[in-house]
Amino acid sequence: MPAIIPSVARIGMTIEPVTIEVDVVPGLHSFRIVGLPDKSVDEAKERISSALKNSGFKPPRSFAKRVTVNLAPADIKKEGGVYDTPMALGFLIDSRQMQPRISENTLVVGELGLNGDVRPVRGTLLYALWAASNGFSSIIVPPENANEASLAHTITVLKARNLSDIVAFFEQRKDLEKVPQAQYTAQQRAQHSLDDDFAIIQGQDHAKQAIEIAAAGGHHILLQGPPGAGKTLLAKATRTILPRLSHEEAIEITKIQSITGALSHDSLTQTRPFRAPHHTASESALLGGRGLLPGEISRAHRGVLFLDEFPEFHRNVLEALRQPLEQGSISISRAQGNVTYPARFLMVASANPCPCGYFGDPEKQCSCTSTALVKYRRKLSGPLADRIDIHIRMERQPFRTLAKQEVSESSTPIQERVQKARNIQLVRFQKEPIYTNAEMGVALIKKHCSIDASTEQFLEKIMKQYHLSGRAYHTILKVSRTIADLSGNATIQLNDVALATQYAQREYDM
Repeated sequence: MPAIIPSVARIGMTIEPVTIEVDVVPGLHSFRIVGLPDKSVDEAKERISSALKNSGFKPPRSFAKRVTVNLAPADIKKEGGVYDTPMALGFLIDSRQMQPRISENTLVVGELGLNGDVRPVRGTLLYALWAASNGFSSIIVPPENANEASLAHTITVLKARNLSDIVAFFEQRKDLEKVPQAQYTAQQRAQHSLDDDFAIIQGQDHAKQAIEIAAAGGHHILLQGPPGAGKTLLAKATRTILPRLSHEEAIEITKIQSITGALSHDSLTQTRPFRAPHHTASESALLGGRGLLPGEISRAHRGVLFLDEFPEFHRNVLEALRQPLEQGSISISRAQGNVTYPARFLMVASANPCPCGYFGDPEKQCSCTSTALVKYRRKLSGPLADRIDIHIRMERQPFRTLAKQEVSESSTPIQERVQKARNIQLVRFQKEPIYTNAEMGVALIKKHCSIDASTEQFLEKIMKQYHLSGRAYHTILKVSRTIADLSGNATIQLNDVALATQYAQREYDM
């Protein structure tokens, strides 16, 4: 009878159960792994053989037998080193080198080094959470993955340094070290650098207000202005006014960090991510796909994605943003398989008004030709611009404003206002699969964004005057709803709509 060991496969953010069957039968020596393994899994044959020999066991080549390892189900691609240790245990059992005492309620994950050490694998937090919710009582992980696995509170986490320790544990000759459960600390107020605080930004009150509205309603925003206007400062300060992380959001972010190997702390993340890829980033770097790993937009999930020099990104990269901007997720299709990652971020984009940066500047003349100006503006397509809810023009601040000694309003009171507005939205959408006003579809806009007759007439006039699209109409209503939430108003007022129309994309914008 083949030895049977439980295991798992990760497909994006989804975990699927895998059954490892190891069959050692008489015949000419061979060692085969079947069940749709990728190259890294197939190479496990060499890692397992050396690890077994250096741990004092007989490797497969010591037997004149045929060794077959089946990873079921066969229609799921198996990737990575997560199967090394359970495959080695299965071989030891079926070759009678180990007592068959492995519990069906214990999940074992870990890559094997040639000396028999158990090495870390990506995605351990996801494995532990899945095991905890699928009837497993314990999970054995490498020491480097122990702390993240301990974030799964309803399962016993054991850490093992090498293969010999795991065998001794299952044969009841040795105990593995139990890892204490990690404490949830995501609700604590995250600390941020004073350099990222709104207090250091002098002037730009209209842009600060726009950023506050964007943060409160989850609206994507484009900051346009000449060099030195403060676009980057505002973008970096945005994270400091976003609402504090909920436990669910912290879990989502930490899962992604676990998959990418960026998890470097012992508890749930306390801060929202801030990602700022360079404008030369490729489509796969931004969206994901290299090894089916998350890209920058998924790493920015529940945080801020800052795209500086927005029009300088490759056109195909910008156009590929349309789906995640609207849906909050990204589907990646490659030869290795298909995965979907969450990508619900707040995009803060910045752009100069022209290649030289001084078009429309009252003090410095623009040196761009009309051809260069048209070409630059065409980089941002209409459909993509329509998906950006707030467009704001910034100007360089005069010397007297910059030289003021008074401290501007800090991020803390702004964050409190944003938090109150988000709390209103949480109540509003408690029966819906969304969290913010920016996520509303047409049906919810009609339900929650009604306006009176005079406000409707005003909006109709603006729509005709600036030739705004139907999408822009719905965007204005969503932004108006957020402005009303910040004011604590149950109904949208004319002033709310008037302010929201100032942020709409118009013909003279980029």
